[in-house]
Amino acid sequence: MTDLISPDVEQLLFDATTSRSRRIKNRLASIWMLGALVVAVIPLALVIGYVLFKGIGQLSVAWFTEDLPAVTRKAGGGMGPAVVGTLLITLGAAVMAIPLGILGAIYLHEYGAKGRTARLIRFMADVMTGVPSIVMGLFVYTVWTLTFGLNGFGGSLALGCLMLPIIIRTTEEMLRLVPDELRQASYALGNRKWRTITTVVLPASFGGITSGVMIAIARAAGETAPLVFTIGAARNLNLNIFEGPMTALSVQIFGNAQTPFDAAQSRAWGAALTLVAIVFAMTILARVVSSMVARRHAA
Repeated sequence: MTDLISPDVEQLLFDATTSRSRRIKNRLASIWMLGALVVAVIPLALVIGYVLFKGIGQLSVAWFTEDLPAVTRKAGGGMGPAVVGTLLITLGAAVMAIPLGILGAIYLHEYGAKGRTARLIRFMADVMTGVPSIVMGLFVYTVWTLTFGLNGFGGSLALGCLMLPIIIRTTEEMLRLVPDELRQASYALGNRKWRTITTVVLPASFGGITSGVMIAIARAAGETAPLVFTIGAARNLNLNIFEGPMTALSVQIFGNAQTPFDAAQSRAWGAALTLVAIVFAMTILARVVSSMVARRHAA
């Protein structure tokens, strides 16, 4: 019935049935929310626009295929090893952190609840969330790199440690939003707890879990300090994350941006734009998969 009422008539009904003070408060709240949106969007648009303006001239086929130049002050070369290194190192971190984070959140909410072990895990996850990335890099450098040398897997370990607490806490919050009525209905049909979690709880919270995972991946992909201590600085392509130095886009941004040469700084802007594009593409892909799962769950 409400679909048949035009917006003008609906506004007139709202004005006629609502006091003047409440209408004023409603308008002020709307203005405040719109202003907050503008304040958040404008800086983001300026940053993305400036990175696009400064870095778009570097992108070409050679940029994604050629090795890094031997002399950074000269133009030429590409970011192929850094692009591949970023994808491999981030993928390795995701493979380790995503399953552990989701399973840890399931234990905290579905099994541990307010138990002593669950409280300890939540506390440690909160502590790890606030640990500076350089400290995590030094920890992995001491535990892994000093023994096995510089390689991509050390970088994956450092990034995985940064991703893990974010995934745990965001996933647990998403699981809390699933109504208990859905769990009780599944139990009433004779399903066990593990089957209720896998077929009811996780599909219902998949969209929120995906958002949390993407936040963790975006943070890990842009980290520089942990990778400086763990992966080294390679100019050539290395597909083996367990052996030999590698490089990543964030490391190249950090290194090239410090030099006074125009060619190196342009290369840093191109690497920044490439990193933003990779994170943006992964976010879109995750949203598409999330919407597909949500439609299947609704059907």
